[in-house]
Amino acid sequence: MSSMLRPMEQFVRTLLAARRVSTPLVAIRTADPALTVARIEEAVGRDAAIVQWDIVRGLVRVNDAGAKEIGKVLGERDSASVGPADALVAACQLGEDAVLVFANAQRFWNDPQVAQAIWNLRDVFKANGRTLALLTTPGAVLPDELTQDVLVLDEPLPAVEDLTRILEETIAAAEVPELESDASGKAVDALLGLAAFPAEQVLAMSLSKKGLDLEQLWERKRQVIEQAPGLSVWRGGESFDDIGGCSNIKRFLMAVIEGEEAPRGIVFLDEIEKAFAGTGTDLSGVKTELTGTVLAWMQDRNADGCILIGPPGAAKSLVAKATGNTARIPTIAFDLGAMQNALVGASGERLRAALKVVDAVTNGRSLWIATCNSIGTLPPELRRRFTLGTFFFD
Repeated sequence: MSSMLRPMEQFVRTLLAARRVSTPLVAIRTADPALTVARIEEAVGRDAAIVQWDIVRGLVRVNDAGAKEIGKVLGERDSASVGPADALVAACQLGEDAVLVFANAQRFWNDPQVAQAIWNLRDVFKANGRTLALLTTPGAVLPDELTQDVLVLDEPLPAVEDLTRILEETIAAAEVPELESDASGKAVDALLGLAAFPAEQVLAMSLSKKGLDLEQLWERKRQVIEQAPGLSVWRGGESFDDIGGCSNIKRFLMAVIEGEEAPRGIVFLDEIEKAFAGTGTDLSGVKTELTGTVLAWMQDRNADGCILIGPPGAAKSLVAKATGNTARIPTIAFDLGAMQNALVGASGERLRAALKVVDAVTNGRSLWIATCNSIGTLPPELRRRFTLGTFFFD
C-alpha cells in the first residue's frame, strides 16, 4: 500500500511515523527548507511546540506553542546571541513533544562540540517524544559519529501532480488564459527538477498576456542542473537529421525515445573508460566508491543505457548529443572527474547530489549514453548496467 503513495505523501507519512515512535534525531535533506518547516508544522500539529535555530536569528518560534518555549529556554538572553552548540544544549529545556528545527546543519555538524551536542540529545529527547530536525542539503552526509543515531529522510522535489497544481494556481493568480493540455504538459516537463518556490517564481516571470515563455522555463532548469558540480546541459541544436550515416543507431534510439516508457532526459558520459579508470586499483578508494554509487543507482532506478564504441571522429558523441534534441528533452553531460574533491567523502557527496538532480529532472526516466574508444578497460559490472547494448562505430 505504501509503495503506491506519491513520494511527498510517503515522506510525510514517514515523518509522522518517526514522531509516533519518538525518534529523537532526524536529518531531512531538502531543496526547500522553508517548505520543509511548513510540512513539519502541518505534520506535528498546533499543540506541540516548534522552535527553529539559524546562524543569523538564533532561536525563534515557528508556531504559537513555540513562542512560550522560547521564553522559557532563553530567559533574558538575546535570541540572536545563541550559537549552534548553545542552541542544542538549551534544547534540553524544551517541553514534551517539542521540535527543534536546526537550519543548515551540514555547516555545523563537523564541529566536535556540535556533533557531541547532537548526540547528547538522543536519549534525552527520546524519553518524552521531542525531536531534533536537522535541515540539510540534498546529498549531504552525516559525520561518522552520528550515522548510527540519526534517521535520514529525503524530502522529494515536487512531482508532476504538484507542478501541475502550481502551474494552474499561478495561471489563475496571473489572470491569463488557461494553457492547452499540450502546452501545459511541456511546461510541467520544463519545471521538473525545481523546488516549489523557484518553480512558482520562474512561472510568474515567464507568464504574460501572450502566453507562456517555455524557453525561459528551460533556461531556469538548465541553471539548476548546472549548479551541481560535474553536470552541464548541452545547448547545441543538433538532431538526427543533421547526422549523415549511422542509420542503425539512429533507428534504434528513435524507437527508444518514441516508446511507451520514453526517457525524459539523456545522461551523456563521454569517454567513459577514462572517467572510470582506476576502479578497484586506486589506493584512495575514491574512484571505486564513485563507480559503486553509479552502479547501485542505475540498478535501483532500472536506468537503461547503451555504449557507443569506436575510434575518434566516428560521430559517437554527436549521436549522443543529438538524441536529446531529437526527443526534445535535455541532454545532461555527466563529468565524473569534476565531481571529485580532495576532501574525504566530498566526492561521493557530490555524486549523490548530482544523481538526485538527474532523478528529479528526468522524473526517474533517464537514458544513459556513454562513448568510449576502448571497451576493454571497463569493469564488466559497469558494462552490464548499459542494458540496451553496445554499438560499434567504424
